[in-house]
Amino acid sequence: MPPLCPGPRPGAAGGILGYPLTRVYQEVALLGQRVHWTHHELMNLDHTERRRWLATVLELEETT
Repeated sequence: MPPLCPGPRPGAAGGILGYPLTRVYQEVALLGQRVHWTHHELMNLDHTERRRWLATVLELEETT
């Protein structure tokens, strides 16, 4: 295994860029409200699975 880099690359801003935390809260709140899963269950879903369930719930709401 290669050694870890000693620090950030020159000019790199650092930090982790990822999915906005606000969006995660919105998705978890909506799924919790609609499917009544616990916070623990919702937070254990990976990003792709959570988005898939969210899309399915919203799609079902459009058809009813």
